[in-house]
Amino acid sequence: MPEQEDEKHHQDRVAETLRLEIGVLIEGELVDPRIHFCYVSEVALNPGGKSARVYVALDSAVQDIAKAEEETVAGLEAAKGYIRFTLKERMGVRHVPELTFLADRSGRFQARIAELMDRSRKRQKTPGSL
Repeated sequence: MPEQEDEKHHQDRVAETLRLEIGVLIEGELVDPRIHFCYVSEVALNPGGKSARVYVALDSAVQDIAKAEEETVAGLEAAKGYIRFTLKERMGVRHVPELTFLADRSGRFQARIAELMDRSRKRQKTPGSL
């Protein structure tokens, strides 16, 4: 039982380190014009540590967010080899997980839900509305 907890703790630490290091790479070292202003919201490491899903959230001020997400993910996928090589050098490990980049839309969904809830509350407060 304690071994499983230790393994989970190790995976959490690796995932957090990957999140921070990939974020630094995106902010300062990647110059692909397809990559819009974004941040790494989460890294989900699969059991065994052979692969990881990297969730990237974009700034909501972008005009066409769906297109920007698609371009950003494509740019990050194209830079995957460089990212893995740099992570290996910085982290000093023998193996860096295979990375899969995905757009994180949870923030947009939360904002939309909050907006709908506010509308519903306003309707309930106004007199004479059904």
